[in-house]
Amino acid sequence: MDTTPNDLLVLLAVSRTAKFTTAAHNLGLTHSTVSRRITALEKSLGGRVLARSDDGWELTDLGERAVAVAEQMETAVAELGNTGQGPDTVTGVVRMTATDGFSAYIASPAVAKLRHRHPGLSVEIVTVTRQALQQRSGLDIEVVVGEPRVHRAEAMKLGDYELGLYASSDYLAARGTPASVDELSDHRLVYFVDSMLQVDDLDAPRRLFPSMKDALTSTNVFVHVEATRAGAGIGFLPCFMADRHPDLVRLFPDTAAERLPYWLVLRPDSLRRPAIAALVQALKDQMLSYRGALEGRGGTNRQN
Repeated sequence: MDTTPNDLLVLLAVSRTAKFTTAAHNLGLTHSTVSRRITALEKSLGGRVLARSDDGWELTDLGERAVAVAEQMETAVAELGNTGQGPDTVTGVVRMTATDGFSAYIASPAVAKLRHRHPGLSVEIVTVTRQALQQRSGLDIEVVVGEPRVHRAEAMKLGDYELGLYASSDYLAARGTPASVDELSDHRLVYFVDSMLQVDDLDAPRRLFPSMKDALTSTNVFVHVEATRAGAGIGFLPCFMADRHPDLVRLFPDTAAERLPYWLVLRPDSLRRPAIAALVQALKDQMLSYRGALEGRGGTNRQN
């Protein structure tokens, strides 16, 4: 049985969503039709192109080679369908995960700028703070904190960001400003839920300020910022988020700080897809333009 172009394009859709049902919806087909097309493709190629994983369907080595061909077909069809000024190959859906702060202040403006030039592009962002996945079927880009240890993937460092201690001016007026790091034991911490923290690099405050007990903890960094502004305690916050608020005062900026890296993780050969390559470059550009704020040089309200 010969491989048909339609079967390859169905596999491409499944590889981008990790689910038959979602691929079927995007293609305007039924779940059973997608399943039959994949079965037919596997018979034609003489091997499995998909394997089950915890997150859905994962490409096999044979499947990755087939998807590479399908991407070439997709690009060729796009070129045939465009005339005049030439084809825009930066189209389709790119799916990524990133932390809350990165998604809001790096990814969102980067995507907005990119879509002005490429309106056929759509980006799905799932916010999560975790280590890089070992299997990422249906996911094009991951942005994680700390250097990832992954197999069958490409990883690149995007840049650093700094975290520091912050308290609201009202909180300091009511509770007093600690004169030294040792006096932090008289105050409570606003930070991540320790038992649910999946990234070792983010455990800095428990190492730097072991005498501080928790006041309010959350899995969402925006909750950290707002809880600190409300006076729940002293927050250990990303500077690029905290420095946006004039009611927050940074404490001991020269001694109570931690600098951590953002890393980007891709499936092998993902950069061959123009939309992914364009988004990766847009994220790099946004990181560079935002570098001062990321490294804690954007705030003026400091308490030494």
